[in-house]
Amino acid sequence: MKQTTLADQVVIEGIGVHQGRPARVVLHPAEAGSGITFLRTQLANGRERLIEARSHAVRDTQLCTVIGDDTGATVATIEHLMAALAGLGIDNVLVEVDGPEMPILDGSSRLFVEAIDQVGLRTLSAPRKVVKVLKPVRVEHGQSVVELLPRAEGFRLDVEIAFDSKVIGRQAFGIDLDPTAFRRDVAAARTFGFMRDVERLWKAGLALGASLENTIAVGEDAVVNPEGLRFPNEFVRHKLLDAIGDLSLAGYAIQGHYKAFCPGHKLNAMILDALFADRSAYALVETQRRPVRSAGELLQPAAAFAPDIN
Repeated sequence: MKQTTLADQVVIEGIGVHQGRPARVVLHPAEAGSGITFLRTQLANGRERLIEARSHAVRDTQLCTVIGDDTGATVATIEHLMAALAGLGIDNVLVEVDGPEMPILDGSSRLFVEAIDQVGLRTLSAPRKVVKVLKPVRVEHGQSVVELLPRAEGFRLDVEIAFDSKVIGRQAFGIDLDPTAFRRDVAAARTFGFMRDVERLWKAGLALGASLENTIAVGEDAVVNPEGLRFPNEFVRHKLLDAIGDLSLAGYAIQGHYKAFCPGHKLNAMILDALFADRSAYALVETQRRPVRSAGELLQPAAAFAPDIN
């Protein structure tokens, strides 16, 4: 129950799915209590800016999650890396990126996980903290509904989607989040888009880097990618992956239950805003271990309080 960081730095390169521009990312080990912070380099006049990966830094949620600061510095499409870090239980990393968008890689979190596995993790001396959900919080937008509910321990996510497409249709999936479940059931699920939307997105300056190498292309009657799907329900698994990444912008792991129908980046940002707007809905809890006579160890939360964590 101690905080973690990377054992060494990790270098990742690729292109952004929306702007199609190359980006080089260096993941640096970071000190306990520093959380996940982005160092955006190669800005105008050689400037650099630090941007906290926190919900208050969200600047846009159209098709991806974008964080930024008051100077206009931004980093887009952070959710797949953030999901990898949260899924592996990594608390502290400095993410140095030299472009406006994170590389899409294969459209999932898998390659981020594999790169991190090359160096491994380091356990720090400071205890880990979690945001404990104390009472139900709910947001709605159109047909979409997202809830955060109290839970005795851990973080569970249950997601259901419904698309007017016979290729996708209605799908549901859920996991109790831990590194094993994330690696096995979620990390490899790729982002997806509809062929019918391609021209509209291009005209809007989006999806310029999308290809069959990094996106599931959904046609009228079938998936266009020649290799097909990695999971029969890969679409809902990717929505769950996005939720893990978006919700990690709480700044700490969450102890609670996320339930969602047709979620997206906008709804995920809204549910965090709703949670932190109500001081009685959450507490920041320092997790500890204490012995239990009959069954090894029990995770026991310390006294809770609700500081302004955003």
